[in-house]
Amino acid sequence: MSTPLPPQAVPFGYSLQRNPLLSHWVGFPHGGQVEVRVGKVELGQGIVTALGQIAAEELDVAWSRVQVVPAATDRSPDEGLTAGSRSIMDSGSALRAVCAEVRRLLLSLASARSGAPVEGLEVHDGEVRDAAGTVQGSYWTLLRREQLDVPVTGEAAAKAPARHGIVGHSVRRRDLDRKLTGAPSFVHDLRLPGQLYGRVVRPPSPGACLLDVDDSAARALPSVCGVVRQGSFLGVVADREEEAIRATELLRAGARWQEQETLPVDPDWLDSLPGHPAEVSQVERREDPDAAARVVDVHRASYGRAYLAHGSLGPGAAVARWDGDDVSVWTHTQGIFPLRRALAAALDMDPDQFTVQHVEGAGCYGHNSADDVALDAVLLARAMPGRPVQVVWSREDEFAWEPFSPAMVAEVSAGIDEAGDLVTWEQHAWSNGHDSRPGFFGQPGLLGYWHAADVPAPAASDPSLAIGGGTGRNAVPPYVVADLDVQAHRLLVAPLRTSALRGLGATVNVFAIESAMDELAERAGADPVEYRMRHLPDERARTVLRTAAEQAGWYDRPTEDSVGWGVGYSRYKDVCGYCAVVARVEAVSEVRVTDLWVTVDAGQVINPDGLVNQIEGGAIQAASWSLLEEVTFDARTVTSRDWEGYPILRFADVPQVHVTVLPRPDDPPLGVGEVAGGPVAAALANGLADAIGVRVRRLPLTPERIAAVIEAG
Repeated sequence: MSTPLPPQAVPFGYSLQRNPLLSHWVGFPHGGQVEVRVGKVELGQGIVTALGQIAAEELDVAWSRVQVVPAATDRSPDEGLTAGSRSIMDSGSALRAVCAEVRRLLLSLASARSGAPVEGLEVHDGEVRDAAGTVQGSYWTLLRREQLDVPVTGEAAAKAPARHGIVGHSVRRRDLDRKLTGAPSFVHDLRLPGQLYGRVVRPPSPGACLLDVDDSAARALPSVCGVVRQGSFLGVVADREEEAIRATELLRAGARWQEQETLPVDPDWLDSLPGHPAEVSQVERREDPDAAARVVDVHRASYGRAYLAHGSLGPGAAVARWDGDDVSVWTHTQGIFPLRRALAAALDMDPDQFTVQHVEGAGCYGHNSADDVALDAVLLARAMPGRPVQVVWSREDEFAWEPFSPAMVAEVSAGIDEAGDLVTWEQHAWSNGHDSRPGFFGQPGLLGYWHAADVPAPAASDPSLAIGGGTGRNAVPPYVVADLDVQAHRLLVAPLRTSALRGLGATVNVFAIESAMDELAERAGADPVEYRMRHLPDERARTVLRTAAEQAGWYDRPTEDSVGWGVGYSRYKDVCGYCAVVARVEAVSEVRVTDLWVTVDAGQVINPDGLVNQIEGGAIQAASWSLLEEVTFDARTVTSRDWEGYPILRFADVPQVHVTVLPRPDDPPLGVGEVAGGPVAAALANGLADAIGVRVRRLPLTPERIAAVIEAG
């Protein structure tokens, strides 16, 4: 159990408050290795490498000695979710404080043993040396486990950036070799002794209920070990994977369902989101009683986006084993501890009966099927005591049943004065909630739980505004405006299950704000970059925007037929990294983005190569969202169930991404994993408007949607 920090140490963040002991984080096994334990998980973003660099730096050990242990509930600190671009900000700061304190403890022990003053001792690759270079001990000879069972005080000074030898440098990521060579690396590749294979038969539509099933044909297959049915949850276990798939098809053929038409069929359904029953949150309000008198013109517009899928290249997978009263789960969840609590709640058990271990799987940067498939595996493993059961979702189930990013509309009303400058801003963001992760609203939040209980999943919640919000995330413009009213409307009716996708509501809110800023600049007859600059008070923001424009050659850009240039800016959640994007867009028979110039201020950078990878990946994903991606459905069910129905950006269409990272080694690190989404979407839309002379305010920017806007005048 975690020991709370004493009251005087409350300023520590969540990670250290829940896991204050030094021994929660580091250990020194024999052989000269350093064992680092964190609660954050590797999703392909390189976080394990960056956190290992921080530990090596503060402990003064070689990078080769550090082993970051895969997260598991029986050995790792509880750090909640790996989400929100905060792993370096939260886990990194915690690890830095812990390792600085462990280094100080080592020096104190060496001083007491040798009689040499602490000031005369230094740590070199884990060994303590005095002024004469004599070794006076090491982490492995002086530190015992019980000496680390003390809370971190925060009094040990971390190393000054000028002394860094590992942080700030690109090091080789240890997780890539196996992935790049095709060696077994993912939870899908896991093969445990006695392993069985399970599959689940999903309902044909969200509103369907299983009436009965003839399972005789499936049970007759010689490799089938059992069929599991609970409510509308239906699954099969076999000793061969291909036979589990075959049995699933036989079960599907023998099942009889009651269905309902629950999905909107009006082609303009997205436009109708405002006005639906909603929970309203005031994101920010600033009043100026004299502002209205200065307004001479008002820009009113609505910007939106349909449902998005995560589009994980691999479907969800998990393995579970039920041994007596204990359950072991291997999964690619983003939160091993929240999932453990949710599994326990779903089965009315004690969380301590579950051990959840992270194994890498399909990356998603959001809440995809990883948690749902874990419960599927547990429910099937319960019927096969002592045998591990692996469940892998089909591609069709992945697209039809994962929790989608909600459709969203942002309505903007901006008042300007005679000079064209902003005076008033009103923004209303409408969407379903962006969080139905395990434990949301006190519910397990797992698909199999709802199917087994034959009840619909409740509408998703939103993270609190204190941690960035969901529908209201980045809804407050970063520009100077006298009178401001920003509200978030979380819709209470959910046609489709929704949850977190990279950036949450920030993507649409920034798309709306930055599109509106371009439209206002046009009204004022001003250059879009200069218009932003004259309203942008934050000097770091101004530097990022100015640098992006300079890198792109904004002021010397050529005039070309059917080519446009667009810009977008935001600071993610107002506390993470700063990001500005310039896009070059070609619009002939289709929209093509040739280049993206992205400038980022991330404060201190731990691994430059890893940061650039994150920015490039985020920019390409945002381009794919903006140009192609949209979940489609009919009155009953999702129809975009494969890569043809749900296209993503292909290699031939990937833009050149030019990343510039501003050096700020003396500032605290800022999260960057989700900074690019909104600025890229806005830059593409603004570039398209520059190219064709009309404004498209709904994503994705498909040829059909563009043609409809042109035809509408």
